[in-house]
Amino acid sequence: MARVYKQEGITIVEIDAEYDSLDIVKLNDLGQVLLGAVAQADPPKVLLDMGRTTFIGSHFLGLLIRAWKRLRDRHGELAVCHVNEVCGDVLRASKLDMIWQIFPDRDTGVARLRQPL
Repeated sequence: MARVYKQEGITIVEIDAEYDSLDIVKLNDLGQVLLGAVAQADPPKVLLDMGRTTFIGSHFLGLLIRAWKRLRDRHGELAVCHVNEVCGDVLRASKLDMIWQIFPDRDTGVARLRQPL
């Protein structure tokens, strides 16, 4: 599944490799975890660790957009890290790299999200 924890006050959602599939049931499960983490994030800053993710599709992107909008409504931020080349290409093609910061690793993302907006 996905693992949720805090690092230096920032909520981290680490996605497991099983979300590489296009299985809607698994993506719905991920959605519950991610949106739950977004709702409880205090401060409302979430870093999505995609280090085990090798493929993302439109349903996955839709889920991330819902999470981002909920954080934005709370004056928060969503960022991603450990994005491989294939997933990065999808984020760039969909222009989502323009609204979410993409970091090479978790520590860099946490350090940036700890800074005031």
